[in-house]
Amino acid sequence: MSILNKSTGPRNPRRPAKPTSAHPVENTAPSHAPISPARSAAFAILDRVATTSAHSDDLLHGPGMSALSQADRNLATTLVLGVLRWQIALDARMQPLLQRPDLALPTPVATALRMGAFQLQHLDRIPAHAALCESVELVRAAGHGHASGMVNAILRKLTRQPAPQPKLYETTALFAQRLAHPEWLVARWVRTYGRTAAMAICAYDQQPPTLGTLFPTQQPDTPTLPHMDDGSRLVAELAAASHPSPARIWDCCAAPGGKTLILAHRHPASDLLASDANPRRLQALAARLHTDAPHVRTLEADATRLPEPEGLFDLILCDVPCSGTGTLGRNPEIKQRLLPSDLSRQATRQREILSAALTSLAPGGRLLYSTCSLEPEENENVVADVLAALPPGTDIAATSLEPVLTHLATAGILNAPAPTNLLRNGRLRTLPGVPSSPAIEASTAASAPAAATSGTPFQGDGFFAALFHRS
Repeated sequence: MSILNKSTGPRNPRRPAKPTSAHPVENTAPSHAPISPARSAAFAILDRVATTSAHSDDLLHGPGMSALSQADRNLATTLVLGVLRWQIALDARMQPLLQRPDLALPTPVATALRMGAFQLQHLDRIPAHAALCESVELVRAAGHGHASGMVNAILRKLTRQPAPQPKLYETTALFAQRLAHPEWLVARWVRTYGRTAAMAICAYDQQPPTLGTLFPTQQPDTPTLPHMDDGSRLVAELAAASHPSPARIWDCCAAPGGKTLILAHRHPASDLLASDANPRRLQALAARLHTDAPHVRTLEADATRLPEPEGLFDLILCDVPCSGTGTLGRNPEIKQRLLPSDLSRQATRQREILSAALTSLAPGGRLLYSTCSLEPEENENVVADVLAALPPGTDIAATSLEPVLTHLATAGILNAPAPTNLLRNGRLRTLPGVPSSPAIEASTAASAPAAATSGTPFQGDGFFAALFHRS
């Protein structure tokens, strides 16, 4: 349920075009009160996210934020990510309060309403009058003064409503709405991982990301490593540890480069190629590597068409573009943009990339395939389809990640004991906020809730990884 016509938003949630910088909204109509710089910047970013393919993370680190004080940057970031995380639930609360719930609101009006509602419902330290008054002023400043009375009335009604509480038993649709996730996506997770795990994933996505517990806090031998989410770093460490001494390494979808830096640190003597098909992302990657790993070569190349002179590689990281459903806590706008049909489109591209990358694997080599998606179509199904399409008598096969995971713990890179509960049939499967990895198959999802209620919840993004070797 949305108070904004979805047809006005962008279509592609992944690999967006370069966003134009978000600047504070220009005051184009008479305003009765000043608008704080933080709310003005947040409003501009949210409007850009709603109407273009821009990513909130790019805009929050763009020039539109640099002029703000640290306090204003913090508030603007909280408002942007909070509104995007809770948008589905906010719209569901406000929809019945509209005089014409069937009519979509203009984007600036919907954005101002969401900002006001989020502050009223989720930010205890924000005075209600500030949230309400500045939301009204944002609508006026955006040239929709005729809607200011409606915005004022809706938000005042919200202040008089009790906060929604979870019922004794909630249907999938109800808890998906309460935790601000698309019902179709949550229904998939219930079928795949079980109800308890699906609810835990949704709850985790609604919180700011926290520090994980997989890796030791003090690692003096890794001063140049980037700060990374535990799931993302684990993929990179598994790739690096899967081959003891690779002469040549290829990171075939390398941008933004965090995993590339891990590979470069673990194998400093290797010839490491980092490629990406997106020129803008590759340029940013090259600049990052120039500072922290200048020996790494970069190349603009589609992973399905690597130039033949590059030859074969002993180690390949194939961290492919995906739906990103394991990263909704960090990239909440995906919830507003993703469609069910996107999954099959992504899977087609992923099969193409993995199949092509395997042809560049040298004898004795290792390839790690990974995504930050929770969807089987992009993970287990891709691996199964690619393996089934290999010619008879092929020397490529899948192999278990358990020995690699155990080695990482023994070497002190991971905290001991090795978190083998993150493996499912020898493949990595992390689920945000879930203690262990319930069964992937829908037929065993009934047993998943029990598995998801024991142990420490995983503090990190959702990742899948499968290891291939060539004999």
